[in-house]
Amino acid sequence: MKKFLTPLIISAAVIALLLVVRWYTGQTGKHAGHEHAEHEHDEQAEQTEQTATQASDTTTGKIVIAVPNWPSGKARANVLKVVIEDNFGVDVELQNGTNPVIFAGMDSGAMHVHPEGWLPNHANLHKKYVDENKTVRQGKVAADADQAIWVTKDTAQRTGIVKLEELAKPEMAAKFDTDGDGKGEIWIGATGWAATSIEKIRAKSYGYDQTMQLKEMDEALALGEIDAAVAKKQNIVFYFYSPHHVFMLYDLQKLQEEPHDPSQWKVVKPTEDPDWLQKSRAMTAWKKAAMYVYYAASLEKTHPPVAKMLSKVDIDNKSTTEMTYALVVKKTPADQFAKEWVQKNSALVDSWLR
Repeated sequence: MKKFLTPLIISAAVIALLLVVRWYTGQTGKHAGHEHAEHEHDEQAEQTEQTATQASDTTTGKIVIAVPNWPSGKARANVLKVVIEDNFGVDVELQNGTNPVIFAGMDSGAMHVHPEGWLPNHANLHKKYVDENKTVRQGKVAADADQAIWVTKDTAQRTGIVKLEELAKPEMAAKFDTDGDGKGEIWIGATGWAATSIEKIRAKSYGYDQTMQLKEMDEALALGEIDAAVAKKQNIVFYFYSPHHVFMLYDLQKLQEEPHDPSQWKVVKPTEDPDWLQKSRAMTAWKKAAMYVYYAASLEKTHPPVAKMLSKVDIDNKSTTEMTYALVVKKTPADQFAKEWVQKNSALVDSWLR
């Protein structure tokens, strides 16, 4: 009997042991599964939080306003910075850039505002980013502008020049020769300006690219040359645009041309064709120009009130002239000028905000 019971006791003990092990494994598995589920939940919560943070950064993140390389553009950029920061509580960063860089930046989201885009000068950029890509918006309000080739009135009296086409005559061009090489000199704009390329086209079209040295330099240097020529009673001829304070400082005379004729203008941009200059022509006056604020279409989603305000910005020619005069002649720091201008023109700024 004892021999018979012993195996049964051992079998029962083994079965009990197996049941205990199975129970323990099940509990451990449950615990491990619970920990895994909690870990997954924590990861999902963290991802959701990150997504929300990213969305928040997109909505409330800083706005980048471009600063083009001419005085009124710099002044307007600083004015818009003050208006946005004071009224919308958004941080604003200013970044220098040429026009192609600025428009491409608004397209990609790296920049958000161009304070002073020009038409027809930037027509190719407008077509690409506003009309085709639809990633950039044009403000609703335009300010009239003008551009041409100018001389001082004293220069006109000394040389007898009246028409732009006369610069193609070697005897007339020689009257603007300051370095003795037999060619005159003419400032056609700064490197990177759309107008500079077009002035090269105009020089080729009229023929004075053969008789005049076409000078590209920063506007500040060109203004220095004008100032020096006036002081020394020297002849000088140059491209310029208005509104600008230069017309407050000097008595200038526009060289005459035939009125703008679209059929006589075919402008190919350097970025469009390596033979752009040979394929282009422009033998009449510039088309009447207009200045606009441009801004990234993405602002309509990330900062709707700011986008609405930018669409209404309206700065007239008198104010633009005052801006360039303050920055260039009076040497007022751009940020200081902007604060003073916004305070002085509060009623105008309020009209943009309504």
